[in-house]
Amino acid sequence: MTTQTGTSPATGSAPAAGSRRLATDLRQYGILAALVVIIGLFEVLTGGRLLMPGNVNNLIQQNSYVLILAIGMVMVIIAGHIDLSVGSAVAMIGAVAALAMSEWHLPWWLAVIVSLLVGAVVGAWQGFWVALMGIPAFIVTLAGMLLFRGLTLIFLHGGTIGGLPNEFVAIGAGWLPSWLGKIGRVDVLTLVLGLLACAALVALQLVARAGRRRLDLPVEGAASFWVKIALAVVAIMAVCWQLANYSGTPIILIILAVLVVAYSFLLNRTVFGRHVYAMGGNLFAAVMSGVKTSRVNFAIFVNMGVLAALAGVVSTARAGSAVASAGQNYELDAIAAVFIGGAAVQGGVGTVTGAVIGGLVMGVLNMGLSILSVDAAWQMAIKGLVLLLAVAFDLINKRRGGR
Repeated sequence: MTTQTGTSPATGSAPAAGSRRLATDLRQYGILAALVVIIGLFEVLTGGRLLMPGNVNNLIQQNSYVLILAIGMVMVIIAGHIDLSVGSAVAMIGAVAALAMSEWHLPWWLAVIVSLLVGAVVGAWQGFWVALMGIPAFIVTLAGMLLFRGLTLIFLHGGTIGGLPNEFVAIGAGWLPSWLGKIGRVDVLTLVLGLLACAALVALQLVARAGRRRLDLPVEGAASFWVKIALAVVAIMAVCWQLANYSGTPIILIILAVLVVAYSFLLNRTVFGRHVYAMGGNLFAAVMSGVKTSRVNFAIFVNMGVLAALAGVVSTARAGSAVASAGQNYELDAIAAVFIGGAAVQGGVGTVTGAVIGGLVMGVLNMGLSILSVDAAWQMAIKGLVLLLAVAFDLINKRRGGR
């Protein structure tokens, strides 16, 4: 199907459309290219230590909390809100999980369920004030940050609860058993899971591309499409190879993969996801179109509470104990990951994969600078500069697109 829109009068070609598509591709993959550049830079500066098997494993486990929070935070920011309370919620719910096992003597799996339910209650509490009472999310979650931090201190009496069950600790610091055995030091299960992930990725991308063609929607160029697929496959298998040469597949990696797939589907393929984008893009138009904004806002904050609870479980499990100081600045890391991943400050724009990539950028920066023994103060300054540049880059692209 051809149209005259954007075609050249002399030749009938479509250079303007091609230029727009190229610009869109560059914006879409710019953050991914930045991640590759940062990894390459630190790999050189650290003398090849950044991508050693143990460091790749630690990169996943140490940054799992920010990736989980970023998945929920991107929905909050797309809808035009912000949540400053997630770090304190992580600490409080981690304390609840530890109390459930050490003092209430619940089995570890029931303690996890209780923690997730508490997270849902936390989200419902904040969703009530935002969605039903109309108080700005900034104020509600700022109050929540203070409230939940205070409750954490009350629950833990300012101390620490340790001695948690090994099964619980494995959630944040364990690996899948080597069910398929090993070839030398290489875990076969990890490689098989990597191959399955690659096959699923290719299939999903092809199905999505075919769907866009059937609807006569624009698709990216074939060269760009297949280069993207090839690079993704190489990256997945490279990570799996490094993990297979260490201790195998971290349990938290499976949890993260499920969350990324589920929330990508939720945002891109459901009515609820379209309503979230509509609210952030133009709230008045969304209301006039019949979107039940109060229900959507309430659901967004309940979801954020549940994911904060999951992050609390994971961070407590990895530490092996609940401490009153847990969750410090987690909300800032999650927000930074979302904005670095391409979300718009005004709302209406953002993706789950972008937020995850933004979280990995922060994680690689943290690990690379730590390996280089850079002072913690300088690490904070560098991360702040990266966040500022990411948002500035997004605004510049939008202005160019507007012109």
